Amino acid sequence: MSIPEIQQSIIDEFSCYSDWFEKYAYIIELGQECPLIDEKEKTPENLIQGCQSNVWLSCTHRDGRLFFKADSDAVITKGIIAILIRVFDGQPPKDIIAADLGFIDAIGLTAHLSPTRSNGLASMVKQIKYYALAHAND
Repeated sequence: MSIPEIQQSIIDEFSCYSDWFEKYAYIIELGQECPLIDEKEKTPENLIQGCQSNVWLSCTHRDGRLFFKADSDAVITKGIIAILIRVFDGQPPKDIIAADLGFIDAIGLTAHLSPTRSNGLASMVKQIKYYALAHAND
């Protein structure tokens, strides 16, 4: 699936929930399904700067596509990175770089995050796009 198709499926899933308590519960559930980074990869190099909680993100480049794994010590944050991984995992770097992330606003996530979590979300997106830029010419 393309990035826009994945984003639309996430928008559709979130539209099934009527309030933010349900949406937060769903985000936590998604975090439990996150492809986990190996413990030995929980290094300072993989720690995303700018997040209030600890978030580790690893990236591998294979066959012209990027693959991500992550973990966090906070359940909401782990759910947020899981959503981002779902959007970007297995995608070509050029598609990641060009991706419009309007789905984040469409599901209401930006409006319902604290300022520190919003900064963390921005840092996660920045790190994913950084990996894509680093592999754009591979």
